[in-house]
Amino acid sequence: MLRTYKAILHGDHVEWLDQRPEQTQPVPVHITPLEDATLEPAHERGRLMAEALAALASRGTFAAITDPVAWQREVRHERTLPAREG
Repeated sequence: MLRTYKAILHGDHVEWLDQRPEQTQPVPVHITPLEDATLEPAHERGRLMAEALAALASRGTFAAITDPVAWQREVRHERTLPAREG
């Protein structure tokens, strides 16, 4: 089974972010750069997300949605799943 490990590539050096592979021998790898990935710290991303949500709230963007679950089902065009109550 292939596993995925988060890392940052610095030239020819890999900095592991979370768990690192437990390898004692060299292992061939494929590295795919994530073009839309941000290197901002999590707390900074959280602050920016909170600011964006506050801006939406101040504009009353979702004020017309009285039943969020019904709205989501309508938007997603959900269907009843087999063996589940509709």
